[in-house]
Amino acid sequence: MLREARPGDEDGILALIHALAVYEREPDAVANTAEMLADTLFGAEPRAFAHVVEREGRIVGIAIWFLTYSTWTGRHGIWLEDLYVDEAERGAGHGTALMRALAAVCVERGYARFEWTVLDWNAPSIAFYRSLGAEPMDEWTTQRLSGDALAALAAV
Repeated sequence: MLREARPGDEDGILALIHALAVYEREPDAVANTAEMLADTLFGAEPRAFAHVVEREGRIVGIAIWFLTYSTWTGRHGIWLEDLYVDEAERGAGHGTALMRALAAVCVERGYARFEWTVLDWNAPSIAFYRSLGAEPMDEWTTQRLSGDALAALAAV
């Protein structure tokens, strides 16, 4: 069953975040906790959102997303932070269902874009996204500030 995430889903979502980190060759990178997810997804001011696929009482797929804003279109969009389906559940249409649900949110709310990144070595995911009609934005390069560089830039 595909649905919006709700309180009580944090452990299942976090388990799939950890599985995604392993898949993306970063098994020790996750610092997130169930408590942090609860605050982010269900706190007084949610800053991210999630849809899940639940099967037999277990979360087997996640799509975690947040809103973006385009100054060019003057409209919001969705940034898909993570899409992951448990390896044993792949091929059952869960990933497509999650992507369709987010596309429907965009259309229903009048959002202009639905965007995400994918690792350049992740051929199965790239093929999946192409099958949905997604197009690469090769001219754009993701930039990131974190850790000491972030603190240094923020220092007054």
